[in-house]
Amino acid sequence: MEAFLGRLAADSGLRADFEALCDFGGRVQGSASAEAAFAWTLARLRETGPATEEPVPYGGWTLRRAALSLPDGTALPHVPLFGSGSTGPNGLELEVIDLGRGAPEDIAAAGEAVRGRAVLLRHEYPFAPWTIHRRFKLAAAAAAGAAAALMVQPEPGIGPVSGGANGVPIPCFGVGIEVAARIAGRRARFFLEGEAAPATAPTLVLDLPGGGEGRVVLSAHLDGHPLGESAMDNATGLAAALALARAVAPDLASCRRGLTLCVFGAEEWALSGSKAWLAAMNPAQRAAIRFNLNLDSIAGHPRLTALTSGFPALSPFLRRATAAIGAEVAVHLPLMVNSDHANFAAVGIPALRLIAGFDAPEGALRHLLTGADTRAVVPPGELKSAAITAGAILWAALNASDEEIAALA
Repeated sequence: MEAFLGRLAADSGLRADFEALCDFGGRVQGSASAEAAFAWTLARLRETGPATEEPVPYGGWTLRRAALSLPDGTALPHVPLFGSGSTGPNGLELEVIDLGRGAPEDIAAAGEAVRGRAVLLRHEYPFAPWTIHRRFKLAAAAAAGAAAALMVQPEPGIGPVSGGANGVPIPCFGVGIEVAARIAGRRARFFLEGEAAPATAPTLVLDLPGGGEGRVVLSAHLDGHPLGESAMDNATGLAAALALARAVAPDLASCRRGLTLCVFGAEEWALSGSKAWLAAMNPAQRAAIRFNLNLDSIAGHPRLTALTSGFPALSPFLRRATAAIGAEVAVHLPLMVNSDHANFAAVGIPALRLIAGFDAPEGALRHLLTGADTRAVVPPGELKSAAITAGAILWAALNASDEEIAALA
């Protein structure tokens, strides 16, 4: 392990790859930005070993045109939430009401006031036990009869929040707190034209045999959002995954199991890419996967947490693995369906997501999905430290006894 972690710590490619991924921009699935980033990543993987591209289906959506304005035509900064419904060719002029947090119970309490209006709902810090995901708020608003919904990024000076609307049938927008203040209790004009159609997303797979049977899957998603550089989410996780594969490749022949590195697309589309990839796998291949280590947003706060997907045996396993390098990782046991690890867990594979800043809303990860998610908020030392901690976990999974790895399930 010392040689492996030494190579990882000395790998200047970790930061260089992170910067290169940020250079592609937001990497929204289906965009030219994402296409270029997938091509670059495939070439980078092939420097380590034989990597392949395995396209998978997902429910694509293309934005044709969108506008948000005051009735006098004054344009307002906004971001359409991908996958949301359209307004129709003439748009909509609606009264806007503010529902505060916008929890489903808040929407229910507003009763008939919601029907036929646009509703303001607060975006929340996404990584905490108390978080209500926007999909629940948007779905509740649509079910209550809202004609449009706006997710409000609550911090001044940051601008709008992006994200997916998860197929909610009404037009949905992201705005900043300044725009929300201008339109609350007033009327605004909405126009959104989008087209849903089946699409495919790449899955990049680098498979490196070990000294025995079985595989550990190391995963990270490439796709992101239209604002900023999708730096924390998820250039951090992908750059670390690339570095881990490079560093461990020389030692795999002496490890108990091999490594499969998966770079998923369409993660921001309700985890569609990894779900489709696992569904298409033959049963024998899937049974050979002993463990999934998913790296997603691993820098932006110095504290790391493992979301262990309801597998209680992962906690002592992690503590032993990280104690070997003097590191500490917090553990959150209940399954959180917020990244690709959830799809591995759903088919019975012990899986965890390593994440920075869990339940730390004061940290930089509060800027995910906004224009402030840039490389500037990711200190080099923080990314390196997270990669080394991930390396200790990966090494433990590659080398645990068959009995110990079987006990994780």
